[in-house]
Amino acid sequence: MRRRGDAAASRARSVRTASRRKEPLVSTLLAANPRRAGHGLRDASSPGFTLAAAVLGFFMITLDAVVVNVALPSIRAGLGGGLTGLQWVVDGYTLMFAALLLSAGSLADRFGARRVFGAGLAVFVAASAACGLAPAIGALVGARFVQGAVAAVMMPSSMALIGQAYPDPVRRARAVAVWAMGGAVASSSGPLLGGVLTVVSWRLIFFINVPAGAVTLLLLARVLPSPHRAVPFDRGGLITAVIAMGALTYGAIEAGAAGFAAPRVVAAFAVAAGALAAFVAVQARGVHPMAPLDLFRSRTVAVSVAVGFAFIVGYYGLPFVMSLYLQQLGGLSPLGTGAVFLPMMLTGAALTPVSARIAERLGARVLITAGLVVMTAGLVILAVVAPSAPAWALAGLMVLVGPLVMPPVTGVLLNSVPEQRAGVVSGVFNTSRQVGGALAIAVFGALLAGPGSFLHGVRVGLLIAAVVALAAAAASLLLPAPATGDRRKD
Repeated sequence: MRRRGDAAASRARSVRTASRRKEPLVSTLLAANPRRAGHGLRDASSPGFTLAAAVLGFFMITLDAVVVNVALPSIRAGLGGGLTGLQWVVDGYTLMFAALLLSAGSLADRFGARRVFGAGLAVFVAASAACGLAPAIGALVGARFVQGAVAAVMMPSSMALIGQAYPDPVRRARAVAVWAMGGAVASSSGPLLGGVLTVVSWRLIFFINVPAGAVTLLLLARVLPSPHRAVPFDRGGLITAVIAMGALTYGAIEAGAAGFAAPRVVAAFAVAAGALAAFVAVQARGVHPMAPLDLFRSRTVAVSVAVGFAFIVGYYGLPFVMSLYLQQLGGLSPLGTGAVFLPMMLTGAALTPVSARIAERLGARVLITAGLVVMTAGLVILAVVAPSAPAWALAGLMVLVGPLVMPPVTGVLLNSVPEQRAGVVSGVFNTSRQVGGALAIAVFGALLAGPGSFLHGVRVGLLIAAVVALAAAAASLLLPAPATGDRRKD
């Protein structure tokens, strides 16, 4: 009896001490009562809740990058602004996303992935509501900048949450495949969902994030706090990265209206080149760089980052180009345009969850290379047959554009670095993806607005995406041949 009384008194003192130190009560109870930790609290913090929150968050982040494509003509009719304004509606989000991802990866490590993800999600929902209420194109672009900034905070922290919840490499690879399904479904269903909502009002494509965000926050409340560690903030790297990406995107967008020889376009590209050189210098000489250059000594990391960039050039560029083409030249409504993307959506939703198992059987390298080659073929065929093919044929061809590439390359990347660098490498990887998306919209939009015909711009844009995908397929042959079930660095 005395031993039981001493144990109870010890647990009570632990709880009081945690209260005074402001430590999480759940953590104290876990230490004080292992049996309880093995039942109720373990269930409350099941990896399933972590994965569900990460999937929903990734879904919203990706959806807002592509859902506006179908609604662009309706937005222009309601708020005004030419093609340049519409490009900024898309790229305002993508640019901030890309520019801040590198530092956001460090935030996840420094303050804990759960806390960073939750804070970013709350601001994301508020910014989405501001987009839906925007009275003019400038206000919409400004709100999109805020959306992109906090989406950058959410992305690497969602990947870090999965890494913490699933320490086993095989289970982690499968969880990454489920997480990637959120992005794949959002990417391919965005045009259809955007078309359905635009029938009522284009503003609904932003308001839908409010209930989705509330559900995600409820799931996140069931997740235990994440570990964190002191990580310095690389201000010099952040400033030079934002300037480089912003100037490059601005120059590419303005080139469509003013031409590549225009003084402001040349100046923008010069600023981008100077800022990029400064960024590399800061990362090489800095004590705590946000994108350590030694990461790229790993062949797996370097190739994975390149593949992520190349894949998104086509995967984000395709909906932008084809949505405008189908409405402006094809005469389809927003809903009809969204329906053309339905086969692509269903294929991605069906194949993405099983991609990890396919990679286990065939090897990740085989799957990545084959996916990029098929993507190249699909983009080339679309560029050739788009003017004469009916909508149903275009819908079938778009299925070829890469539903199996991202899950295996993400798993390969995470398994190639130590756990303590998961946040940083996630930021680098996703930055490469978003830079690819931002440049695709800027360059393809410039081609559509250039001196040639609209159809010529569509063809050239798709062929550029095909060339980039083919180059990535060749680079993917440098990835390790065995399936990456074991954690190792090459």
